[in-house]
Amino acid sequence: MAGSGYLRYVALGDSQTEGLGDGDEERGLRGWADRLAEQLAHDSPGLLYANLAVRGRLAGQVRAEQLAPALELKPDLATVVAGVNDVLRPRFDPDEVAGHLEAMFAALTGQGARVATLTFPDIGRIAPLARPLAPRVLALNARIRAAARRHHVVVADSEPFPAVTDPRLWSPDRLHAGPSGHARIAAAVAHALEVPGSDDSWTRPLPPDLAAHTGLRAVGAELRWLGTFLGPWLVRRVRGRSSGDGRQAKRPALLPVTAFSEGTPEPS
Repeated sequence: MAGSGYLRYVALGDSQTEGLGDGDEERGLRGWADRLAEQLAHDSPGLLYANLAVRGRLAGQVRAEQLAPALELKPDLATVVAGVNDVLRPRFDPDEVAGHLEAMFAALTGQGARVATLTFPDIGRIAPLARPLAPRVLALNARIRAAARRHHVVVADSEPFPAVTDPRLWSPDRLHAGPSGHARIAAAVAHALEVPGSDDSWTRPLPPDLAAHTGLRAVGAELRWLGTFLGPWLVRRVRGRSSGDGRQAKRPALLPVTAFSEGTPEPS
């Protein structure tokens, strides 16, 4: 690092780190890691940034496919965020998932990188039909915190703050953050890293939602979500397919952040 800035930032993860929900396939995805890189670049204009994340990846796949390339890039800052895809699978072992994350923490910190990660919000608050998964999320979060302590990894702990489950921060599929949600995740990681100019505003609730669905409208919204998003997702699982099949990392090489930002649309 030079001063309080970073020279090489590498992001590892799945669809959230890739940026789904923030931008689109035609104009390009932005996402919280890209937003964090842009914020870091204000303090470190020479920052180089790579994003190795690929949608649909389980924690073990992130470790198997992304860790070695990340180490080769010799980052002084890395973010490692994975595990939600594991939570959604019928067979879920929090110790196994946390073991993959901890192996990545150990390898990256052992090479001298500063590493940051996230805990996950209660997805049952975002999609009521997913409430049975809440114990899985809590179990994984507890193990992420413990592994992070062992390896001096910075944790942006989102779980305790109800604001992060506000539906307005999420895309219609309720699995990926929308542009405002990605902005909040970036702000949370920046705050955990004590990036100049960051603060705890990401924890604060949005103004009351006067258009929130209630009663029959809420039931209708759940049914539409079930048919439009959850149903197709389940079909892919039954067929053994993933949204990330055949996909490569969008930014596998370290590049100047300005080269990325100039071609990235601002969120609405």
